[in-house]
Amino acid sequence: MSTDVRSVEQRSVDEREIVAAVDETDGMARFVVADIVRDDAWLSAPERDACSLDEWR
Repeated sequence: MSTDVRSVEQRSVDEREIVAAVDETDGMARFVVADIVRDDAWLSAPERDACSLDEWR
């Protein structure tokens, strides 16, 4: 992974900013991954089906 050292004002629209969170919808916890720079660029899975960080390593 590279580090972008440019200031916020110099960011390109083509860049990605990926975040992850656990959100509750209709009483069910879901793991959500999203690119918050783009519209409709996200996915989710039931939390129980998501891998832990240690499993990804």
